[in-house]
Amino acid sequence: MLSGLSFAGHAWTFWLGWAWTLSSIVLTTWIILQRRSPVSTLAWIILLNFLPVIGLAVYAYFGPQRVTRQRLRRWHHKASLMSQRDLKTLRADRPEPPLWAVRHSQLIETSCGLPVCSAYGVELLPSGGAKLDRLLEAIAEARNHIHLEYYIFEPDQTGGQVLAALAARAREGITVRLLVDAVGSRRLLRRRHRALLEPLLQAGGELAVFHHARLDLLRPLVNLRTHRKIVVVDGRLGLLGGINITDEENERVRPHDAYRDTHLLLRGSAVRWLQYVFLQDWYYASGRQPAHDGTMLPEGEPVGHVPVQIVASGPDSDGEAIHRAMIDALGLAQERVWLSTPYFVPTEPAWAALTNAALRGVQVKLIVPELSDSRIVTAAARSYYRELQEAGVLIFEYRGRMFHPKTLVVDSTYSMIGSANFDNRSFRLNFEVAAVLFDRDVNRELARLFQADLSRCRLVPVNRHVPPQQKLFEAVARLGSPLL
Repeated sequence: MLSGLSFAGHAWTFWLGWAWTLSSIVLTTWIILQRRSPVSTLAWIILLNFLPVIGLAVYAYFGPQRVTRQRLRRWHHKASLMSQRDLKTLRADRPEPPLWAVRHSQLIETSCGLPVCSAYGVELLPSGGAKLDRLLEAIAEARNHIHLEYYIFEPDQTGGQVLAALAARAREGITVRLLVDAVGSRRLLRRRHRALLEPLLQAGGELAVFHHARLDLLRPLVNLRTHRKIVVVDGRLGLLGGINITDEENERVRPHDAYRDTHLLLRGSAVRWLQYVFLQDWYYASGRQPAHDGTMLPEGEPVGHVPVQIVASGPDSDGEAIHRAMIDALGLAQERVWLSTPYFVPTEPAWAALTNAALRGVQVKLIVPELSDSRIVTAAARSYYRELQEAGVLIFEYRGRMFHPKTLVVDSTYSMIGSANFDNRSFRLNFEVAAVLFDRDVNRELARLFQADLSRCRLVPVNRHVPPQQKLFEAVARLGSPLL
Protein backbone atom coordinates (compact mmCIF):
# COMPACT_ATOMS: atom_id res chain seq x y z
CA MET A 1 0.00 0.00 0.00
CA LEU A 2 2.73 2.40 1.02
CA SER A 3 4.82 1.51 -2.01
CA GLY A 4 1.82 2.19 -4.24
CA LEU A 5 1.38 5.63 -2.71
CA SER A 6 5.10 6.27 -3.05
CA PHE A 7 5.00 5.25 -6.71
CA ALA A 8 1.98 7.49 -7.32
CA GLY A 9 3.78 10.36 -5.61
CA HIS A 10 6.89 9.86 -7.72
CA ALA A 11 4.81 9.62 -10.88
CA TRP A 12 3.02 12.85 -9.99
CA THR A 13 6.26 14.76 -9.44
CA PHE A 14 7.77 13.14 -12.57
CA TRP A 15 4.96 14.36 -14.83
CA LEU A 16 4.85 17.72 -13.09
CA GLY A 17 8.56 18.15 -13.74
CA TRP A 18 8.11 17.28 -17.40
CA ALA A 19 5.17 19.67 -17.71
CA TRP A 20 7.21 22.43 -16.10
CA THR A 21 10.19 21.74 -18.40
CA LEU A 22 8.02 21.61 -21.53
CA SER A 23 6.11 24.78 -20.67
CA SER A 24 9.40 26.52 -19.86
CA ILE A 25 10.86 25.58 -23.25
CA VAL A 26 7.72 26.68 -25.11
CA LEU A 27 7.36 29.98 -23.27
CA THR A 28 11.08 30.78 -23.46
CA THR A 29 11.03 30.13 -27.20
CA TRP A 30 7.92 32.26 -27.59
CA ILE A 31 9.48 35.16 -25.67
CA ILE A 32 12.70 34.99 -27.70
CA LEU A 33 10.69 35.07 -30.93
CA GLN A 34 9.05 38.34 -29.79
CA ARG A 35 12.43 39.96 -30.55
CA ARG A 36 12.16 42.45 -27.70
CA SER A 37 15.18 44.12 -26.12
CA PRO A 38 17.65 41.59 -24.64
CA VAL A 39 17.21 43.00 -21.11
CA SER A 40 13.43 42.73 -21.24
CA THR A 41 13.60 39.27 -22.82
CA LEU A 42 15.99 37.97 -20.16
CA ALA A 43 13.87 39.46 -17.37
CA TRP A 44 10.80 37.59 -18.60
CA ILE A 45 12.72 34.33 -19.06
CA ILE A 46 14.14 34.51 -15.52
CA LEU A 47 10.74 35.34 -14.04
CA LEU A 48 9.01 32.47 -15.82
CA ASN A 49 11.67 29.89 -14.97
CA PHE A 50 12.28 30.76 -11.31
CA LEU A 51 8.68 31.63 -10.38
CA PRO A 52 6.72 29.44 -12.80
CA VAL A 53 3.21 29.84 -11.36
CA ILE A 54 3.46 33.51 -10.41
CA GLY A 55 5.56 34.29 -13.48
CA LEU A 56 3.04 32.70 -15.82
CA ALA A 57 0.21 34.71 -14.27
CA VAL A 58 2.19 37.94 -14.54
CA TYR A 59 3.21 37.13 -18.11
CA ALA A 60 -0.36 36.33 -19.09
CA TYR A 61 -1.45 39.75 -17.86
CA PHE A 62 1.50 42.06 -18.51
CA GLY A 63 3.66 40.16 -20.98
CA PRO A 64 4.81 41.28 -24.43
CA GLN A 65 1.87 41.92 -26.70
CA ARG A 66 1.70 42.90 -30.31
CA VAL A 67 -0.97 45.13 -31.76
CA THR A 68 -2.47 43.85 -34.98
CA ARG A 69 -0.98 46.35 -37.38
CA GLN A 70 -2.84 45.50 -40.57
CA ARG A 71 -5.74 47.93 -40.18
CA LEU A 72 -3.45 50.71 -38.97
CA ARG A 73 -1.07 50.08 -41.85
CA ARG A 74 -4.00 50.35 -44.26
CA TRP A 75 -4.83 53.72 -42.73
CA HIS A 76 -1.21 54.86 -43.07
CA HIS A 77 -1.44 53.83 -46.71
CA LYS A 78 -4.70 55.72 -47.23
CA ALA A 79 -3.28 58.74 -45.47
CA SER A 80 -0.31 58.69 -47.83
CA LEU A 81 -2.76 58.61 -50.73
CA MET A 82 -4.80 61.60 -49.60
CA SER A 83 -6.05 63.98 -52.22
CA GLN A 84 -3.46 66.29 -53.70
CA ARG A 85 -5.24 69.14 -51.93
CA ASP A 86 -4.85 67.46 -48.54
CA LEU A 87 -1.18 66.71 -49.14
CA LYS A 88 -0.57 70.23 -50.31
CA THR A 89 -2.30 71.63 -47.23
CA LEU A 90 -0.41 69.37 -44.82
CA ARG A 91 2.95 70.34 -46.27
CA ALA A 92 2.16 73.95 -47.11
CA ASP A 93 4.05 75.38 -44.16
CA ARG A 94 7.43 73.76 -43.76
CA PRO A 95 9.93 76.12 -42.14
CA GLU A 96 13.55 75.25 -41.55
CA PRO A 97 14.53 74.35 -38.00
CA PRO A 98 17.68 75.96 -36.58
CA LEU A 99 20.80 74.81 -38.39
CA TRP A 100 21.98 72.77 -35.40
CA ALA A 101 18.64 70.89 -35.32
CA VAL A 102 18.31 70.00 -39.02
CA ARG A 103 19.52 66.42 -38.51
CA HIS A 104 17.45 66.08 -35.34
CA SER A 105 14.33 67.16 -37.22
CA GLN A 106 15.18 64.70 -39.99
CA LEU A 107 15.46 61.90 -37.43
CA ILE A 108 11.95 62.66 -36.14
CA GLU A 109 10.45 62.84 -39.61
CA THR A 110 12.10 59.61 -40.71
CA SER A 111 11.02 57.72 -37.58
CA CYS A 112 7.38 58.83 -37.51
CA GLY A 113 6.67 60.57 -40.83
CA LEU A 114 5.81 64.00 -39.39
CA PRO A 115 7.83 66.96 -40.71
CA VAL A 116 8.64 70.27 -39.07
CA CYS A 117 5.82 72.83 -39.30
CA SER A 118 4.99 75.98 -37.37
CA ALA A 119 2.65 77.69 -34.92
CA TYR A 120 1.61 81.31 -34.73
CA GLY A 121 0.14 80.82 -31.26
CA VAL A 122 1.78 78.93 -28.40
CA GLU A 123 0.61 78.91 -24.78
CA LEU A 124 1.95 76.87 -21.89
CA LEU A 125 -0.75 75.80 -19.44
CA PRO A 126 0.75 75.04 -16.01
CA SER A 127 -2.25 73.44 -14.29
CA GLY A 128 -5.35 71.35 -14.84
CA GLY A 129 -7.59 74.33 -14.10
CA ALA A 130 -5.87 76.53 -16.70
CA LYS A 131 -6.07 73.73 -19.26
CA LEU A 132 -9.77 73.14 -18.50
CA ASP A 133 -10.52 76.84 -19.06
CA ARG A 134 -8.86 76.79 -22.49
CA LEU A 135 -10.57 73.53 -23.41
CA LEU A 136 -14.05 74.83 -22.52
CA GLU A 137 -13.35 78.09 -24.39
CA ALA A 138 -12.27 76.14 -27.47
CA ILE A 139 -15.39 73.93 -27.28
CA ALA A 140 -17.60 77.03 -27.05
CA GLU A 141 -15.87 78.66 -30.05
CA ALA A 142 -15.94 75.57 -32.33
CA ARG A 143 -17.58 76.13 -35.71
CA ASN A 144 -17.28 72.71 -37.33
CA HIS A 145 -15.81 69.87 -35.26
CA ILE A 146 -14.27 68.95 -31.91
CA HIS A 147 -11.95 65.96 -31.64
CA LEU A 148 -10.76 64.63 -28.27
CA GLU A 149 -8.53 61.68 -27.41
CA TYR A 150 -7.71 60.87 -23.77
CA TYR A 151 -6.13 58.10 -21.78
CA ILE A 152 -8.06 59.07 -18.63
CA PHE A 153 -11.50 60.64 -18.88
CA GLU A 154 -13.19 60.34 -15.51
CA PRO A 155 -16.95 60.51 -14.78
CA ASP A 156 -16.37 63.10 -12.06
CA GLN A 157 -17.02 66.82 -11.75
CA THR A 158 -14.39 67.77 -14.33
CA GLY A 159 -15.42 65.05 -16.76
CA GLY A 160 -19.11 65.88 -16.34
CA GLN A 161 -18.41 69.54 -17.09
CA VAL A 162 -16.58 68.69 -20.32
CA LEU A 163 -19.23 66.16 -21.42
CA ALA A 164 -22.02 68.67 -20.81
CA ALA A 165 -20.20 71.27 -22.94
CA LEU A 166 -19.64 68.73 -25.72
CA ALA A 167 -23.29 67.62 -25.68
CA ALA A 168 -24.47 71.25 -25.90
CA ARG A 169 -22.34 71.87 -29.00
CA ALA A 170 -23.39 68.57 -30.58
CA ARG A 171 -27.02 69.66 -30.25
CA GLU A 172 -26.06 72.80 -32.19
CA GLY A 173 -24.76 70.72 -35.09
CA ILE A 174 -21.06 70.66 -34.26
CA THR A 175 -19.41 67.29 -35.00
CA VAL A 176 -18.01 65.83 -31.78
CA ARG A 177 -15.74 62.78 -31.74
CA LEU A 178 -14.52 61.43 -28.40
CA LEU A 179 -11.90 58.66 -28.28
CA VAL A 180 -11.02 57.22 -24.86
CA ASP A 181 -8.80 54.40 -23.73
CA ALA A 182 -10.56 51.28 -22.45
CA VAL A 183 -8.24 50.87 -19.46
CA GLY A 184 -7.54 54.46 -18.51
CA SER A 185 -11.20 55.51 -18.90
CA ARG A 186 -12.80 52.28 -17.68
CA ARG A 187 -14.91 54.07 -15.04
CA LEU A 188 -16.47 56.34 -17.66
CA LEU A 189 -17.39 53.30 -19.77
CA ARG A 190 -19.15 51.43 -16.98
CA ARG A 191 -22.90 51.01 -17.26
CA ARG A 192 -23.62 53.02 -14.13
CA HIS A 193 -22.03 56.11 -15.69
CA ARG A 194 -23.87 55.77 -18.98
CA ALA A 195 -26.14 58.66 -18.00
CA LEU A 196 -23.18 61.03 -18.31
CA LEU A 197 -22.45 59.93 -21.87
CA GLU A 198 -26.06 59.57 -23.03
CA PRO A 199 -26.76 63.29 -23.70
CA LEU A 200 -23.69 63.50 -25.95
CA LEU A 201 -24.61 60.34 -27.86
CA GLN A 202 -28.27 61.33 -28.21
CA ALA A 203 -27.16 64.69 -29.60
CA GLY A 204 -25.20 62.91 -32.34
CA GLY A 205 -21.78 62.87 -30.74
CA GLU A 206 -19.54 59.91 -31.61
CA LEU A 207 -17.69 57.75 -29.09
CA ALA A 208 -14.90 55.28 -29.82
CA VAL A 209 -12.96 53.07 -27.40
CA PHE A 210 -9.29 52.30 -27.92
CA HIS A 211 -8.40 48.62 -27.43
CA HIS A 212 -11.35 47.21 -25.55
CA ALA A 213 -10.01 45.44 -22.46
CA ARG A 214 -12.53 42.66 -23.08
CA LEU A 215 -10.86 41.70 -26.35
CA ASP A 216 -9.35 38.81 -24.43
CA LEU A 217 -10.66 38.16 -20.93
CA LEU A 218 -7.69 35.95 -20.11
CA ARG A 219 -5.18 38.42 -21.48
CA PRO A 220 -6.49 41.99 -21.46
CA LEU A 221 -4.48 44.59 -23.32
CA VAL A 222 -2.91 46.31 -20.32
CA ASN A 223 -0.11 47.43 -22.60
CA LEU A 224 -0.60 49.05 -26.00
CA ARG A 225 -2.78 51.83 -24.58
CA THR A 226 -3.32 55.24 -26.09
CA HIS A 227 -1.66 57.41 -23.48
CA ARG A 228 -2.18 60.45 -25.72
CA LYS A 229 -4.06 63.58 -24.67
CA ILE A 230 -5.15 65.32 -27.86
CA VAL A 231 -7.74 67.98 -28.60
CA VAL A 232 -8.26 69.43 -32.09
CA VAL A 233 -10.92 72.07 -32.74
CA ASP A 234 -11.77 72.98 -36.35
CA GLY A 235 -8.30 71.88 -37.40
CA ARG A 236 -6.96 75.22 -36.15
CA LEU A 237 -6.49 74.87 -32.38
CA GLY A 238 -4.79 71.96 -30.67
CA LEU A 239 -4.05 70.86 -27.13
CA LEU A 240 -1.59 68.19 -26.02
CA GLY A 241 0.52 67.36 -22.97
CA GLY A 242 0.16 65.44 -19.74
CA ILE A 243 -3.18 66.57 -18.30
CA ASN A 244 -6.12 64.15 -18.40
CA ILE A 245 -9.81 64.90 -17.78
CA THR A 246 -10.08 64.20 -14.06
CA ASP A 247 -10.59 65.94 -10.74
CA GLU A 248 -7.20 64.58 -9.68
CA GLU A 249 -5.60 67.14 -11.99
CA ASN A 250 -7.98 70.04 -11.34
CA GLU A 251 -6.80 72.27 -8.51
CA ARG A 252 -10.17 74.02 -8.39
CA VAL A 253 -11.80 70.79 -7.29
CA ARG A 254 -8.86 69.48 -5.25
CA PRO A 255 -6.86 72.57 -4.19
CA HIS A 256 -4.55 70.73 -1.80
CA ASP A 257 -3.53 67.61 -3.70
CA ALA A 258 -4.28 68.09 -7.41
CA TYR A 259 -1.45 66.96 -9.67
CA ARG A 260 1.08 69.52 -10.80
CA ASP A 261 1.19 69.19 -14.60
CA THR A 262 1.89 71.03 -17.87
CA HIS A 263 -0.07 71.23 -21.11
CA LEU A 264 0.42 73.00 -24.43
CA LEU A 265 -1.96 74.97 -26.66
CA LEU A 266 -1.07 75.44 -30.33
CA ARG A 267 -2.55 77.47 -33.17
CA GLY A 268 -1.29 77.12 -36.72
CA SER A 269 -0.19 74.47 -39.18
CA ALA A 270 1.18 72.23 -36.41
CA VAL A 271 -2.43 71.49 -35.50
CA ARG A 272 -2.95 69.82 -38.87
CA TRP A 273 -0.37 67.17 -37.97
CA LEU A 274 -1.97 66.73 -34.57
CA GLN A 275 -5.23 66.21 -36.47
CA TYR A 276 -3.48 63.67 -38.67
CA VAL A 277 -2.44 61.67 -35.57
CA PHE A 278 -5.96 61.82 -34.12
CA LEU A 279 -7.56 60.65 -37.37
CA GLN A 280 -5.23 57.65 -37.51
CA ASP A 281 -6.22 56.66 -33.98
CA TRP A 282 -9.91 57.31 -34.60
CA TYR A 283 -10.02 55.19 -37.72
CA TYR A 284 -8.02 52.41 -36.05
CA ALA A 285 -10.25 52.33 -32.95
CA SER A 286 -13.65 52.90 -34.57
CA GLY A 287 -13.27 51.64 -38.14
CA ARG A 288 -14.95 54.87 -39.26
CA GLN A 289 -12.98 57.23 -41.48
CA PRO A 290 -14.24 60.83 -41.30
CA ALA A 291 -14.72 62.54 -44.63
CA HIS A 292 -11.74 64.66 -45.63
CA ASP A 293 -13.38 67.97 -46.30
CA GLY A 294 -11.86 71.42 -46.07
CA THR A 295 -12.52 71.68 -42.35
CA MET A 296 -10.26 68.76 -41.35
CA LEU A 297 -7.10 70.33 -42.73
CA PRO A 298 -8.05 73.99 -43.21
CA GLU A 299 -6.10 76.22 -45.55
CA GLY A 300 -5.30 79.87 -45.08
CA GLU A 301 -3.67 79.61 -41.67
CA PRO A 302 -1.30 82.50 -40.84
CA VAL A 303 2.38 81.70 -41.23
CA GLY A 304 3.75 80.83 -37.82
CA HIS A 305 6.94 82.19 -36.27
CA VAL A 306 7.59 79.16 -33.99
CA PRO A 307 9.01 76.03 -35.67
CA VAL A 308 7.19 73.01 -34.23
CA GLN A 309 7.43 69.29 -34.90
CA ILE A 310 4.78 66.86 -33.70
CA VAL A 311 6.29 63.54 -32.63
CA ALA A 312 4.10 60.43 -32.47
CA SER A 313 5.19 56.98 -31.38
CA GLY A 314 3.57 53.67 -30.56
CA PRO A 315 3.92 49.89 -30.67
CA ASP A 316 2.47 49.83 -34.18
CA SER A 317 5.86 51.02 -35.40
CA ASP A 318 9.48 50.16 -34.65
CA GLY A 319 10.45 53.83 -35.11
CA GLU A 320 10.30 54.71 -31.36
CA ALA A 321 10.22 58.36 -32.44
CA ILE A 322 9.88 59.95 -28.99
CA HIS A 323 12.52 57.65 -27.50
CA ARG A 324 14.95 58.47 -30.30
CA ALA A 325 14.15 62.19 -30.21
CA MET A 326 14.86 62.42 -26.49
CA ILE A 327 18.13 60.49 -26.75
CA ASP A 328 19.26 62.62 -29.70
CA ALA A 329 18.30 65.87 -27.95
CA LEU A 330 20.32 64.84 -24.90
CA GLY A 331 23.26 64.18 -27.20
CA LEU A 332 22.95 67.65 -28.73
CA ALA A 333 22.92 69.47 -25.38
CA GLN A 334 25.81 71.86 -24.77
CA GLU A 335 24.65 73.90 -21.78
CA ARG A 336 21.71 72.41 -19.90
CA VAL A 337 19.25 69.53 -19.76
CA TRP A 338 16.26 70.06 -17.49
CA LEU A 339 13.99 67.00 -17.44
CA SER A 340 10.62 66.64 -15.68
CA THR A 341 8.94 63.25 -15.50
CA PRO A 342 6.56 61.55 -13.05
CA TYR A 343 7.89 58.06 -13.86
CA PHE A 344 11.63 57.63 -14.27
CA VAL A 345 12.44 54.06 -15.33
CA PRO A 346 14.86 54.68 -18.20
CA THR A 347 15.89 52.35 -20.95
CA GLU A 348 19.63 51.71 -21.13
CA PRO A 349 20.11 54.04 -24.15
CA ALA A 350 18.13 56.83 -22.43
CA TRP A 351 20.03 56.38 -19.17
CA ALA A 352 23.36 56.46 -21.04
CA ALA A 353 22.38 59.61 -22.96
CA LEU A 354 21.40 61.39 -19.74
CA THR A 355 24.61 60.47 -17.91
CA ASN A 356 26.71 61.21 -21.00
CA ALA A 357 25.39 64.76 -21.03
CA ALA A 358 26.36 65.22 -17.38
CA LEU A 359 29.78 63.63 -17.85
CA ARG A 360 30.68 66.04 -20.64
CA GLY A 361 29.89 69.02 -18.41
CA VAL A 362 26.28 69.81 -19.32
CA GLN A 363 24.13 70.94 -16.39
CA VAL A 364 21.61 68.11 -15.96
CA LYS A 365 18.69 68.56 -13.57
CA LEU A 366 15.98 65.95 -13.07
CA ILE A 367 12.68 66.51 -11.24
CA VAL A 368 10.66 63.48 -10.17
CA PRO A 369 7.90 63.15 -7.56
CA GLU A 370 8.90 62.42 -4.00
CA LEU A 371 6.13 59.82 -3.98
CA SER A 372 4.43 58.78 -7.21
CA ASP A 373 1.16 56.87 -7.37
CA SER A 374 3.18 53.66 -7.78
CA ARG A 375 5.46 52.58 -4.92
CA ILE A 376 7.27 50.10 -7.17
CA VAL A 377 7.99 52.74 -9.83
CA THR A 378 9.26 55.15 -7.16
CA ALA A 379 11.58 52.44 -5.82
CA ALA A 380 12.81 51.57 -9.32
CA ALA A 381 13.52 55.24 -10.04
CA ARG A 382 15.50 55.64 -6.82
CA SER A 383 17.64 52.64 -7.67
CA TYR A 384 19.23 54.79 -10.42
CA TYR A 385 20.02 57.78 -8.19
CA ARG A 386 23.54 56.85 -7.15
CA GLU A 387 24.83 56.25 -10.68
CA LEU A 388 23.16 59.41 -11.94
CA GLN A 389 24.66 61.50 -9.14
CA GLU A 390 28.10 60.02 -9.67
CA ALA A 391 27.87 61.19 -13.29
CA GLY A 392 26.94 64.70 -12.10
CA VAL A 393 23.13 64.67 -12.46
CA LEU A 394 21.28 66.81 -9.91
CA ILE A 395 18.12 65.00 -8.76
CA PHE A 396 15.22 66.85 -7.19
CA GLU A 397 12.11 65.31 -5.63
CA TYR A 398 8.92 67.35 -5.83
CA ARG A 399 7.12 67.49 -2.49
CA GLY A 400 3.54 67.93 -1.38
CA ARG A 401 1.56 66.57 -4.32
CA MET A 402 1.92 64.30 -7.33
CA PHE A 403 4.30 65.74 -9.93
CA HIS A 404 3.11 64.87 -13.44
CA PRO A 405 4.74 67.07 -16.18
CA LYS A 406 6.55 65.40 -19.05
CA THR A 407 8.84 68.16 -20.31
CA LEU A 408 12.39 68.56 -21.57
CA VAL A 409 14.42 71.79 -21.79
CA VAL A 410 17.68 71.62 -23.73
CA ASP A 411 19.98 74.65 -23.95
CA SER A 412 18.13 77.85 -24.89
CA THR A 413 16.07 76.95 -27.97
CA TYR A 414 14.82 73.35 -27.61
CA SER A 415 11.69 72.30 -25.73
CA MET A 416 9.62 69.11 -25.67
CA ILE A 417 6.18 68.79 -24.10
CA GLY A 418 3.98 65.73 -24.38
CA SER A 419 2.37 62.67 -22.86
CA ALA A 420 5.44 60.40 -22.68
CA ASN A 421 7.13 59.54 -19.41
CA PHE A 422 10.86 58.80 -19.28
CA ASP A 423 10.25 55.06 -19.12
CA ASN A 424 10.09 51.89 -21.15
CA ARG A 425 6.29 51.83 -21.18
CA SER A 426 6.01 55.24 -22.84
CA PHE A 427 8.94 54.69 -25.16
CA ARG A 428 7.88 51.24 -26.42
CA LEU A 429 4.52 49.96 -25.17
CA ASN A 430 2.01 52.81 -25.40
CA PHE A 431 0.85 55.28 -28.03
CA GLU A 432 2.27 58.72 -27.17
CA VAL A 433 2.49 62.17 -28.69
CA ALA A 434 4.69 65.19 -28.03
CA ALA A 435 5.61 68.53 -29.55
CA VAL A 436 9.16 69.72 -30.09
CA LEU A 437 9.49 73.50 -30.29
CA PHE A 438 12.60 75.26 -31.59
CA ASP A 439 12.04 78.66 -30.02
CA ARG A 440 13.81 80.80 -27.41
CA ASP A 441 10.66 82.32 -25.92
CA VAL A 442 8.98 78.94 -25.37
CA ASN A 443 12.22 77.55 -23.97
CA ARG A 444 12.49 80.49 -21.58
CA GLU A 445 8.90 80.07 -20.37
CA LEU A 446 9.24 76.31 -19.89
CA ALA A 447 12.50 76.88 -18.01
CA ARG A 448 10.70 79.40 -15.78
CA LEU A 449 8.09 76.74 -14.90
CA PHE A 450 10.90 74.29 -14.18
CA GLN A 451 12.58 76.75 -11.82
CA ALA A 452 9.26 77.41 -10.07
CA ASP A 453 8.91 73.66 -9.55
CA LEU A 454 12.41 73.53 -8.07
CA SER A 455 11.22 75.82 -5.28
CA ARG A 456 8.93 72.99 -4.11
CA CYS A 457 11.60 70.32 -4.38
CA ARG A 458 14.35 68.96 -2.19
CA LEU A 459 17.74 68.17 -3.65
CA VAL A 460 18.42 64.48 -3.12
CA PRO A 461 21.71 64.23 -1.21
CA VAL A 462 24.51 62.31 -2.87
CA ASN A 463 24.97 60.11 0.20
CA ARG A 464 21.32 59.62 1.06
CA HIS A 465 20.69 57.16 3.85
CA VAL A 466 18.79 54.10 2.64
CA PRO A 467 17.80 51.38 5.16
CA PRO A 468 18.91 47.88 4.07
CA GLN A 469 15.35 46.64 3.51
CA GLN A 470 14.57 49.68 1.35
CA LYS A 471 17.79 49.21 -0.61
CA LEU A 472 16.79 45.61 -1.31
CA PHE A 473 13.30 46.67 -2.39
CA GLU A 474 14.75 49.28 -4.78
CA ALA A 475 17.15 46.72 -6.24
CA VAL A 476 14.34 44.21 -6.80
CA ALA A 477 12.13 46.92 -8.34
CA ARG A 478 14.97 47.81 -10.70
CA LEU A 479 15.20 44.20 -11.87
CA GLY A 480 11.61 44.51 -13.02
CA SER A 481 12.12 47.92 -14.67
CA PRO A 482 12.03 46.55 -18.25
CA LEU A 483 8.57 45.14 -17.40
CA LEU A 484 7.14 48.29 -15.79
